[in-house]
Amino acid sequence: MKKPQFILALDQGTTGSTLSLVGPRGDIVASCDQDFKQIYPQPGWVEHQPKDIWASIESNITKVIKKARISANQIAGIGITNQRETIVMWDPETSKPLHNALVWQDRRTSAYCDTLKSDGYESLIKKKTGLVIDPYFSASKIHWLLKNVSIASRKDVRVGTIDSFLIDRLTSGESHITDVSNASRTQLMNIQSCEWDDELLKIFSIPKSILPRIVSSSGMLAFTRKLKCLPDGIPIAGIAGDQQAALFGQNCLAEGEAKCTFGTGSFLLMNSGESQVISKSGLLTTVAWRLSDREKPIYALEGGAFICGAAVQFLRDQLGFIKNANEVESLAKKVKSSEGVEFVPALTGLGAPYWDANARGVICGLTRGSTRAHIARATLEAMALQNTEILIAMQNDLGKDLKSVRVDGGASANNLLMQLQADYLGTEVIRPKNIESTSLGAAYLAGLGVGLWRLDELKKIWKVDKNFSPKMSSSDRSARLKLWQRAVLRARD
Repeated sequence: MKKPQFILALDQGTTGSTLSLVGPRGDIVASCDQDFKQIYPQPGWVEHQPKDIWASIESNITKVIKKARISANQIAGIGITNQRETIVMWDPETSKPLHNALVWQDRRTSAYCDTLKSDGYESLIKKKTGLVIDPYFSASKIHWLLKNVSIASRKDVRVGTIDSFLIDRLTSGESHITDVSNASRTQLMNIQSCEWDDELLKIFSIPKSILPRIVSSSGMLAFTRKLKCLPDGIPIAGIAGDQQAALFGQNCLAEGEAKCTFGTGSFLLMNSGESQVISKSGLLTTVAWRLSDREKPIYALEGGAFICGAAVQFLRDQLGFIKNANEVESLAKKVKSSEGVEFVPALTGLGAPYWDANARGVICGLTRGSTRAHIARATLEAMALQNTEILIAMQNDLGKDLKSVRVDGGASANNLLMQLQADYLGTEVIRPKNIESTSLGAAYLAGLGVGLWRLDELKKIWKVDKNFSPKMSSSDRSARLKLWQRAVLRARD
């Protein structure tokens, strides 16, 4: 029998799941992906069916193993990365979900969050969690589920982020765990102790007994059990929220190194080492990872825009401008500028640095001469300008400029978008040869956990594909940002 030397990476995202097999050299040898249905019960509400999420994982495990032409017995470990703040509640006896998953984009708890702010909890919660009070995070979603789902007892359920739900399924209910990076996004974990905080649990009226046990991001964390698609005993050895996994996969292992992921939303994270940088500019402090129980956690400073690649999906699915997402670049290139057209994609509110849950999307500056191409160009510009405001806030918090930002995610393959990003940031944008950094980060954490690689070996794997240098003058950059900020004002509540 061949020695296990492959890592199975489960990348469970907002619109679909990607499964990858990573070989002993740290490269992806095969991958499969599957989208699933997005559910919008009311304006501002976003849900997923947990059975669809699990089906997108289970069916593709067999497919990716077959595609790679290996045996399941050659899998040394499993790495999991996931959409972070999304919450599932299920029956611990049957693993049956008790409600649709509440997605991180869901805004139904806006009024409840406003009440928490008016009750004076904002500074306490920010101090303990590094997060602002917002429907984005998991705690208010769990509170809503406990109030609105008919259950025998509040203690007779399990609740968790997507990693916990998948691990429950992979272990046939034996393990109810989450890692420190995902737990740090719930607004229930104290980021200093990396434990559930009793005072926070009391504020949100959530019993600790329903929550998963918090573990490190790498190590022998759980084991597969009673699955049709995998043999028993394969270690789940790496867990991280998608943005933290991307930071790890981008080899941003040193303090001060930063990445931007272009996914459904866009997220800028900077490694701040063992220090917690508390933002004064509307950014978040989060746990990046903890490599073992013996080590201290590594922290990150983070800012995110809720809608990024989803803005292109909006052009495709709702407006019918394009048939495929990759057509947006060629359409946008038909014009040299957006000619005053602005698209603020606040389709689920605004994230950092505004945190306006009631903001809504706006397309403005239209004239009789405006075309689909101008709106496509405005969409790409908006994706880059959102990130620019986040980076400016990050540099203000640090008191210094970042020299470069590493990029990944599907939209980072768009050369026009990457050049716009470099121009608006005034900072070098570096794209790696493999832009699937989220999957690779999960795989590398798992590989470390089972001893397949050492940390110094991972540093040699990362390779540059292309550098994008800014070509815009500082005065033009400043003028463009002012126009964008004026459009943002129109979108805000």
